[in-house]
Amino acid sequence: MIYRYALSYLEAWKKNPMRKPLILRGARQVGKTTLVENFATEFDCFLRLNLDEEEDRNLFTQYKEIHKLIEAIFFYLRKSPNQGTVLLFIDEIQNSPEAVAMLRYFYEKRPDIYVIAAGSLLENVIDHKISFPVGRIEYMTLHPCSFLEYLNGIGEDFDQQAIEELKADAIHERLMYEFRKYCIVGGMPEAIKVYAQTKDLLSLDTIYDALIASYSDDIEKYSPNETQTKVMRHILETGWQKGGETITFERFGGSEYRSREVGEAFRTIQKAMLLELVYPTLNNRLPLEAQLSRRPKLIWLDTGLMNYKAEVREEVFSVSDISDAYRGHIAEQVVAQELLAHTTKVSERRYYWIGGKRNSTAEVDFVWKRQPYVLPIEVKSGINAHLRSLHLFMSNAPHDLAIRVWSNRMSIDEVKEPGTGKMFRLLNLPYYYVGVLDKVIDSIMK
Repeated sequence: MIYRYALSYLEAWKKNPMRKPLILRGARQVGKTTLVENFATEFDCFLRLNLDEEEDRNLFTQYKEIHKLIEAIFFYLRKSPNQGTVLLFIDEIQNSPEAVAMLRYFYEKRPDIYVIAAGSLLENVIDHKISFPVGRIEYMTLHPCSFLEYLNGIGEDFDQQAIEELKADAIHERLMYEFRKYCIVGGMPEAIKVYAQTKDLLSLDTIYDALIASYSDDIEKYSPNETQTKVMRHILETGWQKGGETITFERFGGSEYRSREVGEAFRTIQKAMLLELVYPTLNNRLPLEAQLSRRPKLIWLDTGLMNYKAEVREEVFSVSDISDAYRGHIAEQVVAQELLAHTTKVSERRYYWIGGKRNSTAEVDFVWKRQPYVLPIEVKSGINAHLRSLHLFMSNAPHDLAIRVWSNRMSIDEVKEPGTGKMFRLLNLPYYYVGVLDKVIDSIMK
């Protein structure tokens, strides 16, 4: 079993007396069902319904009154209704509008029962084909496994703990070696499980193929027309090679498709949480505002899938510095993935920064919201003087901390911005610490 940090969110949800039925969102095969099953061990009774099954769906069409429905569920699953704390898990809930509608009554009339619902492509049916009861439910997102969860999954608990305690300097080389393997294996739980058993990277090919095929099949179910189906197929076939890059919709991937068609297809795939279009911001302070008229950066849900489809696994494994692999795009992809891996907020988004002046080419790879500030993150090695865009960002930032992610050990440099003479601290962060970035920042701000 891979320990998922999202369990701590579920445990807090369980203790909250004001909790609501929870909708668990995330791409197919990121581990939603397994997460709930592991969480279920904390309850006296676990009720699971899969609404892919007709018999399970029929419960919600036959019983319209909440108390009768609950009684029927216990009877149907051969469980006693007097077993203490009860967790009801409704999987593939998008298949039953009646089940979705019933969530409000669990909240209003049976708050004693803990309810979690999940489903495939929920993002494409919410408020489109099915209306979820506003104000009666809450949401949580699950992403692919982080590097820390990967370490746990392959049995490297000592290394995982060293990172969590910020005591990893002595094992830096070993962790960078494992991080390069994480870039190849990725964060899909099944891939981690198989790799932990076989230690064979090539054995993962069938897993990746099956995942991508299932994503393509799912997406097509919600395509509004044949043209969109073709465009989405094209993106899912060729778009992996553009991961970590800023992209243009017009004639994407060497196609003849127009900007509007490609944009609509990308947004549909984004709703399925297979990718994110990361837009730039002009701001170096809160609030961040996405510049939707500018070119977005394409970030896929998982580095393992991306590297497999882009056919760059051998290059990633052989380089000594991840920043050198695939023109630096692998490094940006995996850092973006790590930045989001441990959050459960549905609304959480990533941004990169661009200079606001006309014809400016200044660009910082990512920005990180750290109340009350916005911190710039560059993903590259090299001498400090060459970080020109980062210098520009810091010239009028209301703080003195910038971040560079690299393959070397953690350190802090005192840097002088040449234009204004402002002094700031440059936190040089090894890749394996990105997943605990907040903890690192806390440690240096004491």
